[in-house]
Amino acid sequence: MYAERVLSGMRPTGRLHLGHYHGVLKNWVKLQAEYPCLFFVADWHALTTAYDDPRVIEESVWDMLVDWLAAGVDPAQATMFIQSRVPEHAELHLLLSMMCPLGWLERVPTYKDQQEKLSDKDLSTYGFLGYPLLQSADILIYRADKVPVGEDQVPHVEFTREVARRFNHLYGREPGFEEKAREAVRKLGSKRAKLYEELRTRFLQDGEETALEQARALLEETQNLSLGDRERLYGHLEGGGKMILAEPDALLTEAARMPGLDGAKMSKSYGNTIFLREDPESITKKIRTMQTDPARVRRTDPGDPEKCPVWQFHQIYSDDATRNWVQQGCRSAGIGCLDCKQPVVEAVLSEQAVMRERAQPYVDDPTLVRNIIADGCERARKLAQETMRDVREAMGLDYG
Repeated sequence: MYAERVLSGMRPTGRLHLGHYHGVLKNWVKLQAEYPCLFFVADWHALTTAYDDPRVIEESVWDMLVDWLAAGVDPAQATMFIQSRVPEHAELHLLLSMMCPLGWLERVPTYKDQQEKLSDKDLSTYGFLGYPLLQSADILIYRADKVPVGEDQVPHVEFTREVARRFNHLYGREPGFEEKAREAVRKLGSKRAKLYEELRTRFLQDGEETALEQARALLEETQNLSLGDRERLYGHLEGGGKMILAEPDALLTEAARMPGLDGAKMSKSYGNTIFLREDPESITKKIRTMQTDPARVRRTDPGDPEKCPVWQFHQIYSDDATRNWVQQGCRSAGIGCLDCKQPVVEAVLSEQAVMRERAQPYVDDPTLVRNIIADGCERARKLAQETMRDVREAMGLDYG
């Protein structure tokens, strides 16, 4: 078992918009106050679909990082880094690819989905097939135990758990493991050792999950164990070998579904976005010209908010009193569409004003962002190197 740690990443594919903010970044800001967090730019992942034009990646990386800072991601609380600056991700991905069955990759739900969605691109590449395993390497290299995802991404986390389990099963059986584990049990002291063995038996013989939890808690509060002995005892507890890679859990997040200006999902490919740090005049114009309920041809026609994209914005940005005002005013034709849009304009501009203010120092002096990322990459790399040391040792690759 390892310390609590959250890991999440984002592909640099262009400017970020409100969909990214309400779907991901807002949640990151909340998580960084609760857990040690690692947030990374998944530039290698972007290459799996943009391999033919990597320029967009380079242009997007630094803009995206400024958007993260503007949204409230705090480098004093979270580690921000760029994936390709930590080459250990690639090494772990390569080593995992040696033992990952091909069928596991082909059955990942997004593999077929993405190929159909991006049918204009040739995605029959080695990199695209292997991207879920690279995702697993991203998580496992930091021994992250929590991965914030929406429902559709849960299979990726489950896949990562399977990969970790298979790796630990194949390589966790260090020579003389049982003997070393028994030696580690003795180091617990007679009272704790007896309780540990009792709980282990209850779990292995009767499948008592509570016994497993109690035994893990016992190990967590035992101070005088080396990291190696601790890992051996966790592995021994479950009847396996030494735990080298930690199995992560999906941290299900409730992301607000941010509608686009036309009511469909906000996406650059639909051309219905409001970007983060967009010019106030541009935002005002976009919202004021949003389509509304088609039944309201004239100002005097009553409308139905449920059929209007503007109402979806009110659900994210307005309080109950404003929403009641919209419902009554629209259905009775008491307010016009421009009246209805005004509170949304004000709420979005007010949200963006804070972001622009946070971003300004980084826009004025880009070296500030570069320094934050250099520090973040260094911190991330230290963690990654620790894991790779254990992985190489477990696989017998630490000869030198």
